[in-house]
Amino acid sequence: MRSTLKNPYVYMLFVLPTIALYFLFFIYPMLTSVFYGFTNWNGLDTKDFIGFDNFVAAFKDADFRNSILNNLIILLFSCCIQVPLIIVFSLLISSVKRFQGFYKTTVFMPSILSTSVIGILWGYIYDSDVGLLNNILKIFGIDPIYWLADTKWALFSILVTNAWQWMGFYIVLILAAILAIPKDIDEAAMIDGATGVQRAWYLTVPLIKPIINVVIMLSIAGALRVVDIVLVMTGGGPAGATDVMASYMVNKAIKYGDYGYGTALSIIIFIFALILTALYQILIVRRQERVEY
Repeated sequence: MRSTLKNPYVYMLFVLPTIALYFLFFIYPMLTSVFYGFTNWNGLDTKDFIGFDNFVAAFKDADFRNSILNNLIILLFSCCIQVPLIIVFSLLISSVKRFQGFYKTTVFMPSILSTSVIGILWGYIYDSDVGLLNNILKIFGIDPIYWLADTKWALFSILVTNAWQWMGFYIVLILAAILAIPKDIDEAAMIDGATGVQRAWYLTVPLIKPIINVVIMLSIAGALRVVDIVLVMTGGGPAGATDVMASYMVNKAIKYGDYGYGTALSIIIFIFALILTALYQILIVRRQERVEY
C-alpha cells in the first residue's frame, strides 16, 4: 500500500475523471464559444468564418453600447450605494442584543428565493393599478407611476429589486466578520469613551476591510452578470431601457437566432468583467495592502 501511494500515477488515476469532466463541461464549451464568436452562425446552417466582424459590429451597435451604460449604472449603484447600506445594516444588526438570529434570517431570506419568484412578486408590487407602491402614492395624492413601463423608472425598479434580493447575502458575510472581532477590543474602546459611531467607524470597519473588499468584488461581478431579473421583469424593455449586456446577448442569440454575434458579445462581457476585477485588485486592494504594510 505504501509503494502504491508513492506512485504519482495512482493519484493521476483518481484525478483524471474530474479533469475529464472539467474539460468536457467547461474548457471545451469555452473554446467552441470563442470559435463561434468569429463566425456568422444561426445555430442551424454552416458556420462561416468572418474574423472580427462580430466584435466590430458590437461596438458600432448603439443598443449594445446602451446596455454597457446600463451595466455601469448597476455597477456604480452596487458599489457606491448598495455596499455602504450593507455595512450600515450589518453594524446595526450586530449591535442588537435580542432577536439577532431572527434579523439575520429575515435579511438572508430573499437571497435563497428563485429569481422568477422575486420577479413576479415585485412585478405585483410595481403594478400600476393594484401595486403596493402606487396604492401608497395614491394616499398622498400622487398619480400612479408605470414603474416597469416608463423608461425613466424601469432601470431604477430593477436596481431596487436586485438589491433587495442580494443585500442579505452580503450582510450575512460582513456580519460574520463583525461578530468574529474579539469583544475585548470594543469594550476597551468603550471604556476610553468612544461612542457607538466612533467605534463602528474607527474600529469595526477597519478590522473588516478584507471582507468588505470581497463584498465589493462580488458586487462588481454580480453587476456584470445581472440578467435573470431583467429577463423575468422587463425582458430588456421598455425600448431597451433595462437592457444589460447579458440580456442583450441572450435576446440576440436565442430570440433572434444570431448565435455567432451573441457568442461574440459573451466574449466581450467576459473580457470586460476580467478587466474590471483586475483593475480593482491592482488599484484598490493592493494599494490598501501597501498602505497597511
